[in-house]
Amino acid sequence: MQILDGKIVSQAVKESLKQKTKELIQSGKKTPHLAAILVGNNGASETYVASKVKNCEEIGFKSTLIRFESTVDEQMIMDAIRKLNTDDDVDGILVQLPLPKHISEEKIINLINPDKDVDGFHPVNIGKMIQGLPTFLPATPYGILLMLEHYKIETKGKHAVVIGRSNIVGRPISILLSRNTYPGNCTVTICHSHTHNLKEICLQGDIIVAALGKPEFLTADMVKENAVVVDVGITRIPDASKKSGFAIKGDVDFANVSPKCSYITPVPGGVGMMTIAALLMNTFAASQLKN
Repeated sequence: MQILDGKIVSQAVKESLKQKTKELIQSGKKTPHLAAILVGNNGASETYVASKVKNCEEIGFKSTLIRFESTVDEQMIMDAIRKLNTDDDVDGILVQLPLPKHISEEKIINLINPDKDVDGFHPVNIGKMIQGLPTFLPATPYGILLMLEHYKIETKGKHAVVIGRSNIVGRPISILLSRNTYPGNCTVTICHSHTHNLKEICLQGDIIVAALGKPEFLTADMVKENAVVVDVGITRIPDASKKSGFAIKGDVDFANVSPKCSYITPVPGGVGMMTIAALLMNTFAASQLKN
């Protein structure tokens, strides 16, 4: 069993981007600039955004953080996005999800200029992804592809089972793994809460992507020997023995599943770090549209 180490792969991605950014600036071109919008004080969202800002600083990107209270009016967020859309210095825009219930995520995402949509959620970019056209890929699925590529994991002809059908992870990764590219060329089965015989389907999976948000859902009896398991889940579980008061669990029962795997991602330290690396890749690509 080998760990798919998000820390190692993301560091390799960041080192490459750091060098490219340095060369960009030395040649007199503009510095890539990522703007993030954070609404409210959700602990997990605070952590994610702080990490994104820190990573931008590490590789030489500019970053702007725009904060709103959770009671903010939807119109104020829309006005902020319109301003960022027309700001030539800003290359990438991300809105940290989830948003408070009184704000329409769909309306907010659809307002972002597709050429600055570095999270890859805009319908225009999703449509291009489905057609196999160059575009910004959703950050988490893109991060998974970067990880599979780094470890040179064979995907051609493999049966990939995706558990979860969200627009953020499940649906896009199922499309990307089926594309005629590397990583890709898989036969893909997408499963969800209404799937019959889920265990039997998972046992057919050469590659399993668990992205349903249920801690330790994927158990050892659902995984065949030498499968590649990618755990996208990250859930905080109360744990009095921890200084923080909680433990972080993925969607995979790591202790019992990992001995059966050829490769597996840990939680934390796996896909989460790759999501940020992919976001930085998209931001750099967005900056190149103007250079």
